[in-house]
Amino acid sequence: MATSARFNIADLKPVHPIQGWRRFFEEGSGYLSTAHAAYEKRRKVYTAGILYNLAAMAIEKFVMAALMRYGTMPYNHTMADLVEAMEETFPGDLNDIRSGLLQMDKYQEICDLEGFSIAPPAMDEIPAMLALAEKVQSLVSEKIIS
Repeated sequence: MATSARFNIADLKPVHPIQGWRRFFEEGSGYLSTAHAAYEKRRKVYTAGILYNLAAMAIEKFVMAALMRYGTMPYNHTMADLVEAMEETFPGDLNDIRSGLLQMDKYQEICDLEGFSIAPPAMDEIPAMLALAEKVQSLVSEKIIS
């Protein structure tokens, strides 16, 4: 008899957390809090590029906390690499936010020193990025590290 049970790689192997995963989650929460406060105050020093980077750092910290909690690491730290590692470790959990996360890679390609490019987002794109970071925070908090 076939079942519709969803298997998660984390359920199939022993979990050996990597030390420091809680600190990563806390740092992600700090970056997100800073980004929200900065966006709300609209001070000129917080450009769309800086707010993008704060949101991206929050997302990276949340993802790293989840992966470290389950004893794994991404191959690299582009958003595509983080998404790939999350999908390998937590299949199906990113379905609703996958495309938004991958979209964030279009603003910065800084891993290739010869093909380096930065195209800051528009300020009106920042609320969606902050909402995406909140979704990652909730996913990691509720489904992965709780």
